[in-house]
Amino acid sequence: MNPLLDYSGLPRFDAVAPEHVAPAIRQLLDENRALIDGLIAPATAATWDSFVQPMLDAGERLSRAWGIVSHLHSVNDVPPWREAYNAMLPEVSSFYADLGQNLVLFAKFRSLAAGDEFPTLSAARRRVIENELRDFRLSGAELPEERKPRFKEIQEELSALGAKFSENLLDATNAHAEWIESEADLAGLPDDAKAAAKAAAEKDGKQGWKFTLHAPSYIPVLQYCDNRELRARMYRASATRASEFGSEELDNGPLIDRLLALRHEEAQMLGYANFAEVSLAAKMADTPAQVARFQRDMATKARPFAERDVAELRDFARQELGMDALESWDLAWASEKLKQQRYSFSDDEVKQYFPEPKVLAGLFRVIEALFAVRLAPDTAPVWHPAVRFFRIERDGKLIGQFYLDLYARETKRGGAWMDEAITRRRIDSGVQTPVAYLNCNFPAPVGEGTQMRPATFSHDDVITLFHESGHGLHHLLTRVEELPVSGIHGVEWDAVELPSQFMENFCWEWDVLSGMTAHAETGAPLPRALYDKMIAAKNFQSGLQTLRQVEYGLFDLLLHCEFVPGGSKSVMDLLASVRAEVAVLVPPEWNRFPNSFSHIFGGGYAAGYYSYKWAEVLSADAYEAFEEAARTSGSTLDAATGERFWSEILSVGGSRPALESFKAFRGREPKPDALLRHSGMALAA
Repeated sequence: MNPLLDYSGLPRFDAVAPEHVAPAIRQLLDENRALIDGLIAPATAATWDSFVQPMLDAGERLSRAWGIVSHLHSVNDVPPWREAYNAMLPEVSSFYADLGQNLVLFAKFRSLAAGDEFPTLSAARRRVIENELRDFRLSGAELPEERKPRFKEIQEELSALGAKFSENLLDATNAHAEWIESEADLAGLPDDAKAAAKAAAEKDGKQGWKFTLHAPSYIPVLQYCDNRELRARMYRASATRASEFGSEELDNGPLIDRLLALRHEEAQMLGYANFAEVSLAAKMADTPAQVARFQRDMATKARPFAERDVAELRDFARQELGMDALESWDLAWASEKLKQQRYSFSDDEVKQYFPEPKVLAGLFRVIEALFAVRLAPDTAPVWHPAVRFFRIERDGKLIGQFYLDLYARETKRGGAWMDEAITRRRIDSGVQTPVAYLNCNFPAPVGEGTQMRPATFSHDDVITLFHESGHGLHHLLTRVEELPVSGIHGVEWDAVELPSQFMENFCWEWDVLSGMTAHAETGAPLPRALYDKMIAAKNFQSGLQTLRQVEYGLFDLLLHCEFVPGGSKSVMDLLASVRAEVAVLVPPEWNRFPNSFSHIFGGGYAAGYYSYKWAEVLSADAYEAFEEAARTSGSTLDAATGERFWSEILSVGGSRPALESFKAFRGREPKPDALLRHSGMALAA
């Protein structure tokens, strides 16, 4: 059997190969088309059992198989897998475009929504049908027949361009390396970063140290290395990735222009003024104007703090570092020096207390305490030897499973993300348990055999791991049994970050951190005095960080609602105007940030990047319930509040509007007060 067509258990990563992709996906496409031909026949009644369920079953088989292919394209982007993915991407995109424009299917869903059965269906099933009707409209089902081919062409090209954007960025990231011959040129760099760079050089059969633009290599150089010339070279290489300053074939600039033009054309065809309106049709926020007000309001609140952050940094650089001018490649380095002076600790000092085994044990303890579950190692075929697999149980019963792929690789796209392998739903044999992928790009262990040193994570890495675990819990702890609204499915995009950002809060709690630390050399736990310094420094430059997020979000929004593709102003012109409005630090003119902004050009965040701040309001407010409980129980790891969070937020998935879920948990509308307090900006409210 083709392993992509085996649904009897977990994905068969030990057997699946690029040559399996085309035969399996084409067979599934043919099966789905044949099924749909039967479903749209007059003899098929527009009922859930006769019409909706068969389509969901067939659709899941296709999405699971294609999901495996897409996942391998992200985590093992070697030429054979890239070719296999790109060869079938147009056919898959074409199928879904045709599906979204099928007027007969659309009419049957409308008939079901208007029929006698609809009021008798569960709330989850009614939500599925309502979402389907919305998505048909957004897929061009109501377009005149003569315009549908063009709409379909747009969808196919957008899919191809998004994939190409990500591939170009990965290839451009891999294309640059800095080779250092003298250790004296690495003054200030932590030992583990130097060890990783030396191991990278040895892997290539060379002496010295090799540094790349992948985050585990790049970030320590910018943050710690006293070699300003090296910092400048690496910053410029990173800031100009996939741009006109490098290989023409990897330049994402033309792709950005084309993506924006196609999105605008799509919006116009659907009767919307711009693509931002299309994007918001399935989100909590109502209009682009509302989102813009939200972001500008956050900028107004953060600006005084950001201006103070910059003034303090420049004064420190001038007086203590002898630097009259701070360049972009100096900011992280000078900020780290200021933080060390002010709070008497460094991020690298903290990092030594977070070896991977203790971090994972601590994360699992938090999840177990909050939700009365048990996490344990499990076995499954994996795509790389470093990948691990775990199971979640409650009362001895399997709830879900997840893969954990923690380390950066040259064949793995950057960043961190959660994705689904299998989604919970009701099937003939019972309930299908969900399976998730958790992917990060952390530094790997260094050394070999008995000399292997466990990976150590920065506190930011720990926060990232908790964040992605929050997404994973949203997928794994659902109790909904209708696939289209199970787990993260059907959740408004600007609410999907609520569980992930919620989990980040526990990374600042003493009763959490004290149990998940052990110094890499001595085994000693994190000292309370060092923790107190971390808390004191928690909101270090929070104003700057908030403005940076607003800058990205407002740029994304205006790019999709005010920018005119092909007009007199360029993408960089718009970014410059956004920075003039909200930024207090402006990078060099040659910085090509948009060319690596994969969230909106290679992912699903177009006109949706604001979701991080929007959901942060929700998550901070939700976490406040645990802070309130701690006043009585003594710990934010409060099981009763955790059970309510599971029941009202995690378990319901997309089966009801996110605002209803939030209000069911908190008993009221969300308020920004907790976020401002957590960020040290409460006085600006």
